[in-house]
Amino acid sequence: MERIVNKPGEMGSVDRVDQDGGATVKRGQGPTIRRRRLASELRRLREAAGLTIDEVGEKLECSASKISRIETGHVGVTPRDARDMLELYGLAGDEREALVQLAREARKPGWWHAYKEVFTGTFVGLEADASSLRAFQALLVPGLLQTETYARAVIRAMRPDADESDIQRRVAARTARQALLADPNPPEYWAVIDEAVLHRVVGGPEVMARQANRLLELARLPHVTIQVVPFGAGAHPGMEGPFLILGFPEPADPDVVYVDATSGGFFLELAPDVRRYSLMFDHLRAAALKPDDSVSLIAAAAARFSG
Repeated sequence: MERIVNKPGEMGSVDRVDQDGGATVKRGQGPTIRRRRLASELRRLREAAGLTIDEVGEKLECSASKISRIETGHVGVTPRDARDMLELYGLAGDEREALVQLAREARKPGWWHAYKEVFTGTFVGLEADASSLRAFQALLVPGLLQTETYARAVIRAMRPDADESDIQRRVAARTARQALLADPNPPEYWAVIDEAVLHRVVGGPEVMARQANRLLELARLPHVTIQVVPFGAGAHPGMEGPFLILGFPEPADPDVVYVDATSGGFFLELAPDVRRYSLMFDHLRAAALKPDDSVSLIAAAAARFSG
């Protein structure tokens, strides 16, 4: 199983506008996805050249672990290192320069660098470039759908030793992530939640009422679908834990699964793992109430907490 470890809990092209109000760019063309694409291409070219990671490290006078981390996307690669590797692999001319340029673009900071103490760019960078997001949560409202007060209550409960400034910084970071759903050309977002999410009182009845109404508001958006797995459905595949499947617009960027865990989230990129979670999500959608019925259940929760 291939894993890329991340910090816990901070889990055709489409045009979009940068959150800082900058120029329109293509979805799937951010720095994180570019780094992932370059890493895959460097690995493919090394294997085509018949070289091992150890041999590359020896010829370039660097550690094999550095080459390995570049190829798995753990670290970025400088344009100079990319050029040296590509020359070693026998690539020349425009093809080489195109990949060196990709290395330059992959090093540009994303908006999330302003919150680098909260989450790594790997998760939020991939999320920002995804054209589809399929999420399952059994205990909490998914992060992209949380109100500010709900998010603050969740973060405070999960980080009891954090001071108020740290909590506020994390709430601000989560709010910044949520701008994705208000993007001019947003990803298709499909969330399946367990009914327990609508009963677990986070932050008190008033917070829950606002959160339920926020879900109702978001569910009206054409690119957002929310379903609830009712208690009556019994055991279901999502009992294994929360996960997110990220899909990308380009064939060169295969889907990836982010699995959240207390000890740290991780990515699954191997095709069999992605297929397994895609099947799990399909089963969860089948076990859940239809979207309209789910909205009715959420509305009942809003009324219950408001009453």
